[in-house]
Amino acid sequence: MDNKQLMLQVKQWMEEAGQYIKDELKQVVTVEEKTNRSDLVTNVDKGTESFLVKKINEAYPNDLIIGEEGTGREVSSTKGRIWIIDPIDGTLNFVKQQENFCVMIGIFEDGNPLLGFIYDVMKNEFVYGGPSTGVYLNGTPLHAPEDSSLADGLLGCNVGMYSENYEHSREIASAAIGVRMLGCAGLDFLNVLRGTQNAYISNLAPWDFAAGTVLAEALGLVCRQFPDLDYNILGKRQYFIVATPQTFGDIQKFF
Repeated sequence: MDNKQLMLQVKQWMEEAGQYIKDELKQVVTVEEKTNRSDLVTNVDKGTESFLVKKINEAYPNDLIIGEEGTGREVSSTKGRIWIIDPIDGTLNFVKQQENFCVMIGIFEDGNPLLGFIYDVMKNEFVYGGPSTGVYLNGTPLHAPEDSSLADGLLGCNVGMYSENYEHSREIASAAIGVRMLGCAGLDFLNVLRGTQNAYISNLAPWDFAAGTVLAEALGLVCRQFPDLDYNILGKRQYFIVATPQTFGDIQKFF
C-alpha cells in the first residue's frame, strides 16, 4: 500500500470515529479528572482511541502506537512506523461546548513525518496528508500560507503559558497583532495551516503536535521546541512553536 492509499484508509477510519463521537454525544458522557479539574477524560475519549487502535492493529500488526489515553504499546525507539493518536484533542471543550475539539493522528516512519490528520468533527473540517501526498482540506489541495511577520498576524497561545510568561510568551504575544486562545491544539494548527494565524505557541505532548507537525512541515512551516530545538515525538510535554518562517525568525529575537 502506498502513502496515498494509506492516507485514504486512515481518513475513512477517522470519519467513522467522528460518527461514533456524534452518536455518543446524544448519550450521557462519563467524565473523569486526570491531573486537575480542567484536565479531563471521558468514555468517548477512551472509546475513540480503542476504535482507532483496533483498526491499526488489525491492518498493521507490526506498527507501534502511542495514544493519549494509554492504549497501545510502549515505544522507546523511533525505528519503524509509529502512530500517535489524540482521540479527542480539546476534551474540556468537548465536555463544556460539544464542539471546538478534534481527532488527530500523526504517522512517522523511522522518525520522519509520513502522514497527518486533523479532523474537526462538528464543523466537518478535515485536513490530511503529508510530504509525499500533498495536504488537503476536505479534498481540496492546501498550499503554503503567506509567509508574513509576527507583527502582521494573529498568534495562538496556551493560557497557562501566557499567564506565567513562559518562554517570553507575553512579549511574543504583545508583538503580534492579536492573540487567540482556543483550548484545542488541533484547531490552532488548522488556523496556522490555513494562514489565519501566523503561529501557535503552547506546552504540548507528542499527541498534541504530531499530526499538526506532519502537515505543517509539508507546507513549509517551521515546527520546533523553544527556543530552537528539535521536537521529540517520544518525549514528554514540550514548549512548542509552529509558525511561518518569517514569524519564527521574529520569535527568535526574544531569546
